[in-house]
Amino acid sequence: MSAALEQFLDHLTFERGLAANTIEAYRRDIAAHLQDAASRGVGRVAQVEESHLVHHLTRLQKSGAAPATVMRRLSALRMFYRYLEAEGRLERNPTANLDSARLARRLPVTLTLDEVERLLAQPDPKAQRGLRDRAMLEFLYATGLRVSELMSLDRGDVNANLGFVRCRGKGGKERIVPVGRQALEWLARYLSSRADGEPALFLGRGRQRLTRVGFWKIVKRYAAQTGIHRPISPHTLRHCFATHLLERGADLRSIQEMLGHANIGTTQIYTHVSADHLREVFQQSHPRA
Repeated sequence: MSAALEQFLDHLTFERGLAANTIEAYRRDIAAHLQDAASRGVGRVAQVEESHLVHHLTRLQKSGAAPATVMRRLSALRMFYRYLEAEGRLERNPTANLDSARLARRLPVTLTLDEVERLLAQPDPKAQRGLRDRAMLEFLYATGLRVSELMSLDRGDVNANLGFVRCRGKGGKERIVPVGRQALEWLARYLSSRADGEPALFLGRGRQRLTRVGFWKIVKRYAAQTGIHRPISPHTLRHCFATHLLERGADLRSIQEMLGHANIGTTQIYTHVSADHLREVFQQSHPRA
């Protein structure tokens, strides 16, 4: 397989005239794939199947590589196999039917219900700042709002009697989202501790509206205290909101409405996360799994 790689690199050097750094990047990307294929028993490039490529790119994705890195690797592999096909070294191109969009889509990071509970319990409600943080975390998990939507809320956007919040999403589009009892109780405790008349629902220092960056730092700090080592952000609680609803029987259209997704396809990514959860439950519970 190394001979095929060297032939391709010669083509890039002498026929395409690419820069040395570019050629070295192609070498690294393709060599990593060929090494992975060899570890799975593939001895010749003609034996490479689409499944080998999907396995390689998925593993790269799960290692934390950025979507742009995965797409660059796929682009290099496509060029490599198209060249070999044109040279008559392959009867078929294993990259011909690879779906770039499917490979580019990364499954969202989610937490288990136990991890969410531990995260929500981190703030100290005896201090006003801790009370605010608990109310924010509870509210975000209860509604699945984007952090920008949460930070832009005013007191008048919450109807505690009816259990709804009015928020403005992307493009200024307004939607109504239900809020759970516990989140409303924590919010009431926080608001009753405030003596100001500011309309902003959540305040930072100097009675200014808390910023997205400020909230991001708060979530990271509590996640570290909880001992969660996966990358956690405010958006993680939005993912948890959708995933936990789906796992407990909520229909996808309702989740789409609550998340404010314009396209159902965006919401469908949570069906993959839920399927992984169901598979784990099956493997742990079924006597013949």
